[in-house]
Amino acid sequence: MASPFTIYPSAPSSMLKTPTKTHFSFLKTKPTYNHIKKTSFVLNSVLSTETDPNIPQTVQRFWQWMKDEGVVSSKTPVKPGVVPEGLGLVATRGIGRNEVVLEVPKKFWINPDAVASSEIGSICSGLKPWISVALFLLKERFKGEESKWKYYFDVLPEGTNSTIYWSEEELLEIQGTQLLSTTLGVKESRAFSRLRIKISSLSPFGFAQINHSAKVTSEDHAHEVRGPAGLFSWDYLFQLRSLLSLKAGEQVYIQYDLNKSNADMALDYGFIEPSSDRDAFTLTLEISESDEFFGDKLDIAESNGLGESAYFDIKYGQSLPTAMLPYLRLVALGGSDAFLLESIFRNSIWGFLELPVSRANEELICRVVRNACKSALSGYHTTIEEVTSSSGSLNRTALPSAKLPYEPDGP
Repeated sequence: MASPFTIYPSAPSSMLKTPTKTHFSFLKTKPTYNHIKKTSFVLNSVLSTETDPNIPQTVQRFWQWMKDEGVVSSKTPVKPGVVPEGLGLVATRGIGRNEVVLEVPKKFWINPDAVASSEIGSICSGLKPWISVALFLLKERFKGEESKWKYYFDVLPEGTNSTIYWSEEELLEIQGTQLLSTTLGVKESRAFSRLRIKISSLSPFGFAQINHSAKVTSEDHAHEVRGPAGLFSWDYLFQLRSLLSLKAGEQVYIQYDLNKSNADMALDYGFIEPSSDRDAFTLTLEISESDEFFGDKLDIAESNGLGESAYFDIKYGQSLPTAMLPYLRLVALGGSDAFLLESIFRNSIWGFLELPVSRANEELICRVVRNACKSALSGYHTTIEEVTSSSGSLNRTALPSAKLPYEPDGP
């Protein structure tokens, strides 16, 4: 029997066994500034007026450029410092919660407005914001010494510890996971998964990236305000605030993205969190174009904030996403249940779909989801018994050292 909809178990997410540390080094290649080898952390060097000599010259020049441009001054409560993650922003004095630690005038923002006023503005007209910003960055990087943002570009890393940089041997260690399929998709076709690209504005504060911490439970660290941008001028300012109270010498952290799964974090940033709240398996559901009711179903889905394809993150021990079962029941509608697709029910059908429609409809969605899970499990090359010790804990000898452990018992 042909299925009225398509279900993809290999969507961009994964249920992963997490390490004990927030940042995890995956690659044996030369580390970037944000994931360099640990250097002894000397508090006095961070609090001194001079930049820590362990900090790369490119970062020191960048910070000096920030001073020359008036972005930072002696009153700025943060500076570059050596931290466990490598490099980061550290407090030079006590900082209160929600206190502003940096302000960057609009003239230093890299956003669609900056692109529009540049020499490639006309070429980028009509493009998606992140694409136009990416092209602008490439153009400015090509300028070299002539670029206004030269010192900013100098501190950008050449790569990250993302799984897209793993070797084929290393990728075998995550065989069966959605992270692997997503990684291969990005590597082979340069395809980007849902919601992955949402950056349309950059501001060269810090070193280009402030470190992430799970302790920060809000993304409300960045604000656009209007204020003094010079001796006699006012402009829009990008404000960076510390969402944690800090003592002198402590690091300023931000939250990269509360909604990303550990697989997304591994792919995008090269590390995962120890919290199981990030562990997820994503079901990608799709209304088949061959469905005789395709147009009606798509119209109903779009009226309720969904589309031809829909993504639902399944998390262990948590309730299913609110819209998942209604969407499943919608795409499975057929036969005698198809009367619900008539226009007379258009405004109320979603409410009906929150409860079982019929035995046949419910059996179909259960069967398809079950088959999808079996298919996903079959991708693993080991069993739970093979990677679990007799004590019931993961056998670390069966897992790669300094790599991302995977969940051996399936999605």
